[in-house]
This record gives sequence, structure tokens and C-alpha cells, in this order.
Amino acid sequence: MAEPDYFRTRDHVPDFDDHVARYRARSSQTRAGLPNRCDVRYGQGENASLDLFFPMDRGGPAPIHLFIHGGYWRMFDKSDFSFVANTVCAAGGIAAIMNYDLMPHVRLETIVGQVRACAAWLVGNAGSFGGDPKRLSVSGHSAGAHLSCFLVGKDSPVRPSAILALSGIYDLAPLRHSFLQPDLKFTDSEIARFSPLSMAIAGPGEITLLVGDAETPPFHEQARALRTKLSNEGCAVSFEAVETANHMSIVAQLESPGTRPGRFLSTMIC
Repeated sequence: MAEPDYFRTRDHVPDFDDHVARYRARSSQTRAGLPNRCDVRYGQGENASLDLFFPMDRGGPAPIHLFIHGGYWRMFDKSDFSFVANTVCAAGGIAAIMNYDLMPHVRLETIVGQVRACAAWLVGNAGSFGGDPKRLSVSGHSAGAHLSCFLVGKDSPVRPSAILALSGIYDLAPLRHSFLQPDLKFTDSEIARFSPLSMAIAGPGEITLLVGDAETPPFHEQARALRTKLSNEGCAVSFEAVETANHMSIVAQLESPGTRPGRFLSTMIC
């Protein structure tokens, strides 16, 4: 009997397509209900744009929260995850939901560069949209959690105050043996350079690692390994398995501050 591919999400979340449909429906409602400025360019690349969402009651400069979507670096769009802005804006923050160019049309080096460029753009242009450049936090899901780690690398131009990483991939090596490799074609060099478990960390104020308790073993193992690495390097890090959550449902919980992921997100906006 063949070994299961723990990274093929559809095999482990039978209602995968239903989750995606709900993301898109809730995101459409968010765009209709919250003040926003969409398709703002932040840098170079076909998909180098972001959507900004604003709280209903706007006072002085507001904290900024950047969300980075997942999809194994090769699928999804910022418009699928507008719903994350509901919790951010309810807490008084400005939500920035970013796009990036997708593999295999570009390599990871380009995507990491875009994430850093987006964060730098938000800080550098905060005054133009009512944001506070000194209060930037970041969250990401799956590949987005992986990408968020490159904002705590020692060569990152921006240091977020906090990061919330959901269901991340922190060691790329196992993906070479998954269904993804024919598309992603990871090289030894890319695995060494772009695996957070092997990179130098500078660290923000706080890093929270979440994984659904119904997720496959590699997501638990890699999150625990990253927690150990970050703790050993002096970072303020916490880890939690979210009850009943799987790889697709955990990110949907960011919409509601009544859930564990939503509560973590809400408390970052300060």
C-alpha cells in the first residue's frame, strides 16, 4: 500500500472545495461591507498588489496588519481571503491582504522578495492610508505562514511587532517527495535557503504558531520544531493545536474573534 501524501490537502479534507467556496462568499461580503481600497500596487511583479480594509470608525493612525495567503505558493488570490479583514477592522486596525506572483512562473526568491517589499511599502506609505508605521503585525496561512517567517530573518528590511503563523511549512525538503514537486521543482539550494528551520532569525516581539489538531503529522512536527528553534534563539514563541480544526477550517476561523485563531489575531491589533 502506498504511503499517504500528507501534503495533498484534498486527500485529508474531503470538503476542500466547500471550504474554498465559503472563503470566497464571505470575502465578497467583506468587500461589500467594509471601506476598502483594492488593487494597490506595492512593487514589481504581475501580482504585486494588495487590498486595504479600514475600520468603520477611523480616528488617529491605526495599527496595520498584513495577511499572506497560502496555496502552496501556486494558487489562490488575495480576494479569496478578504474575510480576514473583519477581525482586524473590528479591533481598530487596517487590514492589508496581499497578492504575490505564483510558482512555477516565478521562484521562491521572487516571492520572498515581494513579501518583504509589501511589508516595507506598508511601513513606508502608512501615512497615505492612515496607518501607524510603528505598529505592523503579520499573519499567514500554510505557504503564507512559511513566507511570514522571512520578515523575521536577519536580512528583513521590516520587523513586525508580532507574527501569527497558521499551519505553516517550515522545512521544504519533504515536499520533494510529495505531489507538489512536479510543479514546484524545488532544488537543493532553494530548500537550504528558504526553509525557516534552517534560516537565521532576528525575531519580532512575539511569534504564535498554530496548527489544527486534525491536520496531518508533518504540520504538527514542523511547527513544534520551529517552536524549539525559535525558543533556543531567544524569541518569544508559543505553540497551540486548535481543537477540531483542519488545514482548511483553521484559516476560516480568523474571521471571528470568538475562535482561538481569531482571538490571537484580534489581540495582535494594538
